[in-house]
Amino acid sequence: MRKLDQYIGRSVFGAILVVFLVILSLDVIAAVVDEIDEMKGTYTFRDAMMYVALTLPTRIYNTLPLAALTGCLIGLGQLAATSELVIMRAAGVSVGRIAWSVMKPVFVLILAGAALGEYVTPHTDQMASSHKAVKKGNKVNLDGQMGLWSREGDEFLHFNVVMPNGKLLGVSRYLYDDNHELISASFSQQATFQGDHWLEEQGVITHFDQGETLTTSDFLTRRWDTNLSPDLVNVLVMPPRTLAIQTLFEYARYLDQHEQKSAAYWLAFWHKTLQPLATAGLVLIAISFIFGPLREVTMGYRVFTGVIVAIVFRMSQELLGPASLVFGFSPFVAVMIPIGICFLIGAWLLSRTR
Repeated sequence: MRKLDQYIGRSVFGAILVVFLVILSLDVIAAVVDEIDEMKGTYTFRDAMMYVALTLPTRIYNTLPLAALTGCLIGLGQLAATSELVIMRAAGVSVGRIAWSVMKPVFVLILAGAALGEYVTPHTDQMASSHKAVKKGNKVNLDGQMGLWSREGDEFLHFNVVMPNGKLLGVSRYLYDDNHELISASFSQQATFQGDHWLEEQGVITHFDQGETLTTSDFLTRRWDTNLSPDLVNVLVMPPRTLAIQTLFEYARYLDQHEQKSAAYWLAFWHKTLQPLATAGLVLIAISFIFGPLREVTMGYRVFTGVIVAIVFRMSQELLGPASLVFGFSPFVAVMIPIGICFLIGAWLLSRTR
């Protein structure tokens, strides 16, 4: 049985690898074209290539489920086309045993993808975002349409760029009184974290005296005491799906404890936590199709079917996720419904082959 496992594993893994490289190459080419369209001013071709390179781990992470589904359809389809699956069945090898042989190399990909999504992509995505923002000159943007907004008590904060090394570029602070009237507004070129406080540099502050008089002054450096830490700012500035699972869990619980909206972070948490299960469900669909309706079709039809199944699966997740935020049902349920359907359909089709 070990030789059989190795033979099936090599066939499936090889097909998955080929599909993965094709899909990833197309994704990278599309990303390069998109970034070339954004080239202007200080954002050069080299900067665009650097951005694409930094987002490569995320592209790999997002490509793995589709590659696993289509690769299994192709790898098992080749074995079915040469009647090798029929010979295995005639020799007494059960469908479940063949399915387990297919799942073994897939588990390796699932573990590699989970490690990539937890320990690599959160850092590379932030580096890519910061690199692009700086090179496009967003550090001098004052119109409030880019960067990050936050609030601390009666003070509203805006950061144009958040660097991964504990540095903020383009820091705007607006302080209001209890009557919601603006007391002061300031802008500094950058702020660096000093361990227990931030140090603002090269700034200007304007004081408002009951809306009648203005007093403006410059400063080279200014101490800023705040509860915001670099870790918290990094969570706020990045889209939830780019964060690590542990970070999502801790920040979602923090929002719950402070009675703030946390559904978007819980949704991202369950998406990333259950992605290995989603990949396994898609592979089970592929196996059941090869032993069922796609046993004797052409290779092109199998590839087409794999793409359609992946699109339907992704669209169902993308629709149910926001629906859970709007209608208030559990994000866990929204993520699990497509996965559960995959396992039910796969198990039902496999049961009919016995």
